Amino acid sequence: MKTWLSSFVLLLTVSGVAMAKPDLSQPLGPTLADRGSAHYQFTQHMLSSADRHRHYRIWVAVPTRVAPVAGYPVLYLLDGNAALGALQEEQLADLDRLGPPVLVFVGYATALRFDPTARAYDYTPPLPGGEPVIDDINRQRLGGGADVFLDLLEERIKPLAQSQARIDLQRQSLWGHSYGGLLTLHALFTRPDSFQRYIAADPSLWWQGGFILQEAQAFITRDQAFDLTLLTGGATRKHSPAGRDDPDVRARREAIAAVPANAAEQLAGRLAAIAHAIVRYRRNPELSHGAMLPASLGPALRLSAGDDAAVARVIAQ
Repeated sequence: MKTWLSSFVLLLTVSGVAMAKPDLSQPLGPTLADRGSAHYQFTQHMLSSADRHRHYRIWVAVPTRVAPVAGYPVLYLLDGNAALGALQEEQLADLDRLGPPVLVFVGYATALRFDPTARAYDYTPPLPGGEPVIDDINRQRLGGGADVFLDLLEERIKPLAQSQARIDLQRQSLWGHSYGGLLTLHALFTRPDSFQRYIAADPSLWWQGGFILQEAQAFITRDQAFDLTLLTGGATRKHSPAGRDDPDVRARREAIAAVPANAAEQLAGRLAAIAHAIVRYRRNPELSHGAMLPASLGPALRLSAGDDAAVARVIAQ
């Protein structure tokens, strides 16, 4: 493991409890898109949803290295503000040696690392029958817009990336963490041909009582080839004294209880049993949910560049 990655994971391990609940109000601050990179050129683009309710900031990072004949591989990163904020120049140098992908950070038009209301809608699937979707953690937030968002990704964001660089359409990857990981799994289970690699970091399997696991079961019966990497954490947040627990933390803890603690491992095993499936699974027991976002970024970058050994493959029993 690279020295920079070892030090980074150590830092996350030490601070894991403090980072157990992602701070959704944290400002983004300067990033590599602002400071510049020796290996990538960044451009920024603004988009809005069709209903004008959600506004996106898209960063497209194109390698300075000349594109291969077939074009660059490409990695689309959800929660693009936070992902870009976690990106390190050492990671880009590593990619330059491997054969760098284009990086597309799909973020929101906010000065913060997250837009909680927009992502709660964009990253959560619709429920059968079209019933309203209320967020499990914050009852003021609506959900169920995943298919609308995936249409935006296909019809506007992918063409935007392709206008900036020559892309190899047979080497497209999607990465997401938490609700973004949920969206990544939903994309795999409902649009498996949209990307060649799906990378889900600590996905919210508990959402709506484990709804995504029902989608997984329907997908398994299709016997479709695919490539999935599933990364999870294991550290838990220390509970506050009685009566002082944050309501969102309490709601999230109650929602998580809807699925088994090893639901991700079980899911990886079931999916790995599909013929022609490639499934990688890694549990990081020392890392909290919030810490899994930056910790999963390195493996996602390397996988998108074609490093199949970045995460060990699951062998079905």
